[in-house]
Amino acid sequence: MKLGQEDGTANYEYVTARVRSRRSTLFDESDYRKLVRMGPSEIARFMEESEYEREMNALGTRFSGVDLIEYALNENLVKHFDDVLDWAEGKLYDYIARYLRKFDAWNVKTVIRGIYSGATSTEIDDDLIEAGELSDELLGRLVESNSIENVIELLSGTLFGDALEDAYELYEAEGILVPLENAVDRAYYANLQSNLPRNPNRAEKLYIEFVQAEVDFRNLRNALRIARSGADIDPVEFYIEGGRLFDEDELRQLANNPEELVARVRDSTYGDELDEALTELDGAQNLIGFEHALDAALLEYSHTLSNRYPLSVCPVLAYVLAKEREVDNIRAIARGREAGLSPEEIETELVTV
Repeated sequence: MKLGQEDGTANYEYVTARVRSRRSTLFDESDYRKLVRMGPSEIARFMEESEYEREMNALGTRFSGVDLIEYALNENLVKHFDDVLDWAEGKLYDYIARYLRKFDAWNVKTVIRGIYSGATSTEIDDDLIEAGELSDELLGRLVESNSIENVIELLSGTLFGDALEDAYELYEAEGILVPLENAVDRAYYANLQSNLPRNPNRAEKLYIEFVQAEVDFRNLRNALRIARSGADIDPVEFYIEGGRLFDEDELRQLANNPEELVARVRDSTYGDELDEALTELDGAQNLIGFEHALDAALLEYSHTLSNRYPLSVCPVLAYVLAKEREVDNIRAIARGREAGLSPEEIETELVTV
């Protein structure tokens, strides 16, 4: 993050115009229909003639096949988000930088999971996405850590340090990662919602609405996972504050009934605008279907907020979500084709709106 960049006037019009141009280069459903019928080498050639050309060519001497595709996807993602930060000024920069710390949260959880499962430092490093704020030096030290306790020590003074320290005792007592992962998520979302204006203007109100929606859908996702798993888990352990959809007690009650959860969302502020996604959610027969429908619903809602008032951070955050989905979709296609899955099987893994 560039020091002092959060000061000054937000340049919404300039950044949203640049993002609109970038968004026009994203893959659409016709591209995905072509890709799911290609083999890994054909997918690589397709990407060489697309937005990913620079990364594919630069990495082509070191990697091949699905590995090349995955490394190119990650590098392109990081480049695009770095560009967005370079364009932004003032409060707009601050809001975008806060949101992109989701990749710091991802990286911290990836390191913790890797150490817990006995993964090698190379395996952990391969799964990192360096689009956040943590420095390359710190990420390198985290990857080389030999214990979760050491990771927490290294993160002291960062966004996640205090939360992880507080959760470490419970992790030691239970021997599972849930307390640590929840601590990371809660720290991230608390930061998203910190120091917001008491009397927000129109653009700031939309940012707050977006954050509330993301929190609501994260809580809904966690509740659905618990409800479908049948495990004896208190959903409040996963609850994140800041949403509008339900409080802790309501979440605990609704987690036992997926149908009531869906009905609650349909009757909420998201219902009218997300009717199509909720219909898909209501009819999903397994957990994967639920989660894909939720991803599509959040993406759809971000579009709705963007159209409500274009001169806000929402078009940028909607682009970030859409770019993430594109990378996830291409990765799912490449891995699926390598594993011999049919086009129809792979299509069920894709999230499009």
